[in-house]
Amino acid sequence: MPREWDARTYDSLPLPHLFWGKKTLGRLTLTGAETVLDAGCGTGRDTSALLDLLPDGRVIALDGSAAMLGQLRARLADRLDRVEVIQADLLKPLPVHTSVDAVVSVAAFHWLPDHDTVFRNLAAVMRPGAQLAFECGGQGNVASIVHAINEVLPDAPRIWNFAGVEDTTRRLLAAEFTDLEVTLTPDPARLEQGEQLSSFLATVMLGAHLDFLPEDERVAFVDAITARLPEPVVDYVRLQVRATRAGT
Repeated sequence: MPREWDARTYDSLPLPHLFWGKKTLGRLTLTGAETVLDAGCGTGRDTSALLDLLPDGRVIALDGSAAMLGQLRARLADRLDRVEVIQADLLKPLPVHTSVDAVVSVAAFHWLPDHDTVFRNLAAVMRPGAQLAFECGGQGNVASIVHAINEVLPDAPRIWNFAGVEDTTRRLLAAEFTDLEVTLTPDPARLEQGEQLSSFLATVMLGAHLDFLPEDERVAFVDAITARLPEPVVDYVRLQVRATRAGT
């Protein structure tokens, strides 16, 4: 079951996701009339950018979080005529009833434990020759935070799925994608020490862990993780992918 998010706080933070989104959209070759699926669209930052690239096209904005989609609707209130908003789980067959010309996803897939299923579900709604461009946390992502979590909460649930190049390549081929470009790229993000760092960790990084803790233990948990970081840096490593849906 997809988890809910504090969408308003998420949208107020200085997210590196904005730059990741621009890079990911830049991997697409568009005429401006396509139908593009934004898989794990969140609050719609990349959906908005996609609409700018698709003056004669449309976007299917799909996410598992009702709060995120509510924020997206507010952000795109004057352009919803070209957006189909769907709340759905990427681990289940997608309720998308048209074959899309492209799929993009930014900072979403590392929250999903089964990439084989995700790739198959995406392929099922893509026309032959459709483009896939995504990025997410990859092997080695936020290693310092993972280490701190294991120190503070040794029995913490496994939240993230940080895949590597070899496994991702194999999974994409099995899901009938071709023309693969799969890379891992370090991309550390420096934040301001104090409230900004704590809010970022609590909202963007640790929300799923906090869901498992009693409410009166959550602030102390975030503080303990923050104190263990050697500097106010989130040591991101991004898995970046471009591929084509096989077939003619």
